[in-house]
Amino acid sequence: MSNPAWSTDPRTRRSWWACWMVPHSVVMGGNSGQTGIHTYKSLTEECLSDSVDPPKRPTGRLVMHSMAMFGREFCYAVEAAYVTPVLLSVGLPKSLYSVVWLLSPILGFLLQPVVGLVSDHCQSRWGRRRPYILTLAVMMLFGMALYLNGDTVIAALTADPRKKLIWAISITMMGVVLFDFAADFIDGPIKAYLFDVCSHQDKERGLHYHALFTGFGGALGYLLGAIDWAHLELGRVLGTEFQVMFFFSALVLTLCIIIHLCSIPEAPIRDIAKDIPPQKAPQNPLLSSDKIFEYGSIEKVKNGYVNPELAMLGGKNKNLAEKAQRAMTMKSLLKALVSMPSHYRCLCISHLIGWTAFLSNMLFFTDFMGQIVYGGDPYSAHNSTEFLIYQRGVEVGCWSLCINSVFSSLYSYVQKTLVSYVGLKGLYFIGYLLFGLGTGFIGLFPNVYSTMVLCSLFGVMSSTLYTVPFNLIAEYHREEEEEQRRQALSGGPDSCGRGKGVDCAALTSMVQLAQILVGGGLGLLVNTAGSVIVVVITASAVALIGCCFVALFVRYVD
Repeated sequence: MSNPAWSTDPRTRRSWWACWMVPHSVVMGGNSGQTGIHTYKSLTEECLSDSVDPPKRPTGRLVMHSMAMFGREFCYAVEAAYVTPVLLSVGLPKSLYSVVWLLSPILGFLLQPVVGLVSDHCQSRWGRRRPYILTLAVMMLFGMALYLNGDTVIAALTADPRKKLIWAISITMMGVVLFDFAADFIDGPIKAYLFDVCSHQDKERGLHYHALFTGFGGALGYLLGAIDWAHLELGRVLGTEFQVMFFFSALVLTLCIIIHLCSIPEAPIRDIAKDIPPQKAPQNPLLSSDKIFEYGSIEKVKNGYVNPELAMLGGKNKNLAEKAQRAMTMKSLLKALVSMPSHYRCLCISHLIGWTAFLSNMLFFTDFMGQIVYGGDPYSAHNSTEFLIYQRGVEVGCWSLCINSVFSSLYSYVQKTLVSYVGLKGLYFIGYLLFGLGTGFIGLFPNVYSTMVLCSLFGVMSSTLYTVPFNLIAEYHREEEEEQRRQALSGGPDSCGRGKGVDCAALTSMVQLAQILVGGGLGLLVNTAGSVIVVVITASAVALIGCCFVALFVRYVD
């Protein structure tokens, strides 16, 4: 795989010049051509091992890169707190609830790998991932504007009650689906962006910061959603609490995405065939250009270079432009996914099991608190004691989810220490096991205080799902890159691996598939059992099954 970050570090370019100039002088001035060739190979191997990784990224840049996850999760928490009241306020029929919650994950599951594949070959001067991240962030803002403000805008445009109802429902549904679609999609390009521009150690650090700020963003979103803005000055100025939350969500997401896009420069895919005639590549491996490419407001990078690894190791007439510009069709996507190695496939299955268990619990948790823990009744009259008790349970459930988000951030920080003792396998197993036991105890012994304490274990699971699978993907990529370099040095056949974007998209698409399974199956399960308690019991059982799977079938790199 090409490494776009090579061009961004002048020290790396100098080391490559040293690698090339010294062997050539030995060959020209030495008495034995064999000696020169031997020196050339040994220095080549040494420089490859020293220069193949991108430069070490400062902690500040990794924190800036993680701000996208903070903004995304903040907006997710706002949606979790407000989307149901919004849908109820516009009069959405119960028959359309399943359409709202299933349409977005179905689209995401089908199209997310396509976005990953296309971003792998994007030749924008801004890089491969950032154009897609920016586009999806704009879609998130537009979706929030529709579902939080659509009813108000329609009310100002028409006075006909029938037209108002139809348009308000349509605009709100469109906004929810668009927001979920973009928020689900944006995770893959963000992870692939991190993998493209960071060394293996920085990838691990970056993933931990991602999980840390994901938890902080969710906690802040839930806290702001719990404030009664209607009685505060800002609420009176902006109109309703929906407009207040849109103001904060748009502000936070915009600032976070700007910081993220300016965090670490991306190098775009260059058409090497335009810079090096194939027949001259082995004799003239380094040709430079004075063309300057700008990667944002942080810095400029001189990118007029030829990938020295291709020139040094190849000597094989490759047309990289044809590879970079090959048709991105559904057939090529399916081929890439079908040819995915078995250990990638097992990792995707384990990710699917984990998210199925996690979402089974999280999507119904506030309802579980209201009905089972507090004993309320959501179907009673709105002025009845049973309904007020149910509402109180829902409020406590929101505070419990806030505890989950805070503990997720704290645990993601502790993970950096734990991984040196138990490894990725231990972290993966512990996350599933604690979540399975915690939800099991909550379902068997529903109690307010014990439930709120055990919610901290939800944070262990969410932090695990956000970090460990992507750490394993990074380990697999590093192993493949090392194997490709060994094959190239030994003159073996060149292998073209799948792009990082496809692998990250395939993994994150398991979240959408889990949403489809949960949304389509748990409602039927609750109706059959007659109690929402079956939800947490199911989540516990699925998580314990996941324990066995991650221990027996997922491959871990030593």
